[in-house]
Amino acid sequence: MIFVGVEDDGRCAGLNTTDELLRKLADIPAEGKIQPLPSMSVQKRTLGECELVVIEVQPAISPPVRYDGRCWVRVGPSHRLASPDDERRLRERARHAALPFDQSAAPGATIDDLDLELFRREYLPHAVAPDVLEANERPVEHQLGSLRLLTHDGAPTITAVLVLGRDPRRFVPGAYVQFVRFAGNELFDPVRDQKELSGPLSQVLGQLDELLKLNISVASAPASEPREIRKPDYPLAALQQLARNAILHRTYEDTNAPARLYWFDDRIEIESPGGPYGRVNERNFGAPGITDYRNPTLAEAMKVLGYVQAFGMGITLARRELKRSGNPPPEFRIEPTYVLAVVRRAG
Repeated sequence: MIFVGVEDDGRCAGLNTTDELLRKLADIPAEGKIQPLPSMSVQKRTLGECELVVIEVQPAISPPVRYDGRCWVRVGPSHRLASPDDERRLRERARHAALPFDQSAAPGATIDDLDLELFRREYLPHAVAPDVLEANERPVEHQLGSLRLLTHDGAPTITAVLVLGRDPRRFVPGAYVQFVRFAGNELFDPVRDQKELSGPLSQVLGQLDELLKLNISVASAPASEPREIRKPDYPLAALQQLARNAILHRTYEDTNAPARLYWFDDRIEIESPGGPYGRVNERNFGAPGITDYRNPTLAEAMKVLGYVQAFGMGITLARRELKRSGNPPPEFRIEPTYVLAVVRRAG
């Protein structure tokens, strides 16, 4: 429990608890500096004549918790950076029965199924603060475990094989993106191009970005000034946000279905297996600040790799970019087994 607006000795600090202050405090998880994402509530309260804000933070189900790539522990009245033994004890506290699917062990996977060079080169330097990493001589198993990529028993997690696996589809059959470009507006029209994007997460997302860039058409519009105005039929940033959302929020459990992106002449359809999760439902889907994470460790990995800047803002950013580009707003079809986003071409 954190009380904002009260002095250390209990006196009222006279804080003005504005809606802007409440919003800033509630948006702390969206910054992505705290990993794994904290579950917290922010409420305005009045005690006597004192206004204050009460923040309730739930215990992490999968410690250790890092802030800006550093893990701290409390020792008596002081605090310090966590040692390897500190982090080991924290991992042992994980509530395994409550762990989400992406933190569970990938059946049959061993550490040999992970690309450890990819982990050292691309993942670790962005997940752990440089000064901590420089002083870190821990074995790779300990490093993977502290980042929730190995279970307590040393088995790679589902997130580990998705992010670092040499062959993710061996353990998660639906871990790929199906891309199809049609010559027309219907599923039975001729196919211009089709691809299956698979491999470690950074490879899939990189390939997806290249495909989006290649398929966006840019037309030259006349202008009264000498310079040429080039207008794309779809804004790249909006498609990236919606496609990454489909990969992040999809279910990987009990399905062999891929995320799919179907590109028609008049629209793009992006389908994510699995319906809304947690506190997200059909009524509040896409509302700013309303988000929940079926795959919290995968969300952390996408943040580490630079594919997520702020949590819970993907649809809001996509709407903004579509509006700027002159496209209609995105349409969503919310079903129990999938979520479909439809983006229509600029008129």
